[in-house]
Amino acid sequence: MIELPVISEEATRRKKPDWLRVKLPVGKEYAKVRKLVDEHKLHTICESGNCPNMGECWGAGTATFMILGNVCTRSCSFCAVATGRPPEYDSDEPRRVAEAIQLMGVKHAVITSVNRDELKDRGAEIWYQTVVQTKELSPATTIETLIPDVKSNWDALYRMISGGQEVVSHNMETVGSLYRRVRPQAKYERSLEQIKLTKEFGKRTKTGIMLGLGETKEEVYQAMDDLAANGCDILTLGQYLQPTKMHIEVAEFIHPDLFAHYREEGLKRGLKYVESGPLVRSSYHAERHVNV
Repeated sequence: MIELPVISEEATRRKKPDWLRVKLPVGKEYAKVRKLVDEHKLHTICESGNCPNMGECWGAGTATFMILGNVCTRSCSFCAVATGRPPEYDSDEPRRVAEAIQLMGVKHAVITSVNRDELKDRGAEIWYQTVVQTKELSPATTIETLIPDVKSNWDALYRMISGGQEVVSHNMETVGSLYRRVRPQAKYERSLEQIKLTKEFGKRTKTGIMLGLGETKEEVYQAMDDLAANGCDILTLGQYLQPTKMHIEVAEFIHPDLFAHYREEGLKRGLKYVESGPLVRSSYHAERHVNV
């Protein structure tokens, strides 16, 4: 079994390793996206989630839009998105998102959302309308939707994924043994079932897992096997980074060589495509995942 170096939890409080350095967001394209997001009063997970790749992605003229507001009904211990009771959703949001995507001229758009557990349809109709209206204005644009856990409301799931998007992603976030600590309002088996039903619906399926939360190699391998068995096509693996002192601490920094090893293991275990690296996030290089 491969044994590669990790950085201890104590070391994480002192200094991040060199491989976690990111570029500051600058440039004309970054400013263009920034202006469009502000003018259309849109939310992006790039900002709300403190994504380390925001400079690179926005500099390339792309962004991941977050619909249904920026307040989540869940209280996951890793996530920087605000938790609480969301306000009434904006029924005009699908139009504004679709127009912004058209103005940006992107070839591939990623759309995600907060959890809206208080809504009977989990926000499915807004999801559906956002995808449909985006396709109407930008028929050549491919779309990935990164959807939340619908708590087994499969009617809501089918509505969410029937708008014409090419890729449907639902993030597992971590291995099964850490769900109670990392995703206390979610269930590992339920998320696997959601991916399975999405695949059976005929969609290209995708998920993401964060590493460095205390998982073992064997647990990562098991998660890969579980995902392959439930019809997952694409897996992203990235380093967890603690957004604030109020969130769960980093247990270890995973070496890039181990990320490379996990990529090879995932492919061996039946996944069609694995994006694996310290700074990889679920929507990183998402345009590559449309035709795998």
